[in-house]
Amino acid sequence: MSLFRLDASIRTEGSASRALADIVEARWREAAPAAQITRRHLVADPIPGDAWHTAVGAWHIPETDRTPTQQSAVDLARSLADELAVADAYLFAVPLYNFGVSQHFKTYVDLVATDPRMADVTPATADKPGVLVTVQGGNYSPGTPKEGWDHATSWMRRILEDVWHIDLDVVTREFTLVGENPALDEFTDMAADIRTGAENNAHESGRTFAQRSRPAGA
Repeated sequence: MSLFRLDASIRTEGSASRALADIVEARWREAAPAAQITRRHLVADPIPGDAWHTAVGAWHIPETDRTPTQQSAVDLARSLADELAVADAYLFAVPLYNFGVSQHFKTYVDLVATDPRMADVTPATADKPGVLVTVQGGNYSPGTPKEGWDHATSWMRRILEDVWHIDLDVVTREFTLVGENPALDEFTDMAADIRTGAENNAHESGRTFAQRSRPAGA
C-alpha cells in the first residue's frame, strides 16, 4: 500500500488539521508499517498562482511549440497528477479559511485538473479510498447562528468524491479558535467535547481507512 498525504494549513505549529490528520495517518500506518508515504505541503511548497492558466492553454499546443514557461506549467501539473495516480490511498488535511476553501488547495486542484488523467470520466484516483480532514475556527453546523457559512467542505467533497471519484470519509472539528479568540470563551466546554469527538472520529476513520486501503485478497 502507498499513501499520498496533502496538508494546507498556514500554521507551522499548532495546526488543528495537521494534528487530526496525524491521528488518521498513525492508525493507517499500523496496518502498513513499511508502506511508502508521499507528502505535499501546499504552504511550505506552494503552487505558483499563474501555473493553472498557463497550463490550460499549453495542453493544446504541441510540445515542440510551447514556451519554457508553458512547458514548466504542464510538467508541474503532470508531476502532481503522478503523485495521485501512483498512490493507493489519499489523506487531505485542509482547513477552512474566511468561510471558504484554502487558496492553496484551490490552486492545487485547478492545476491538477488540467492533466488529462484527472479530467477523464474515470480519473486516476477513481475508486481509491481517501480521508478528508477539515477544521473550522468557528462553528457553522446546523442550528448555529452561522449555519451555512462553511463554503469549503461541500466544495471539497464535490471535487474529491464526484469529480475525482475517491471513496471518501470526512473527519471535521469545529471551534478550533476557542482558547485563542476571547469572544469564544463561553464555548470552552463545548469546544473541548467537540475536540474529543473529532479525535475519536479520526482514530476510527484511520482504522477503517487502513482496511479500505488493502488490495482485494490481501
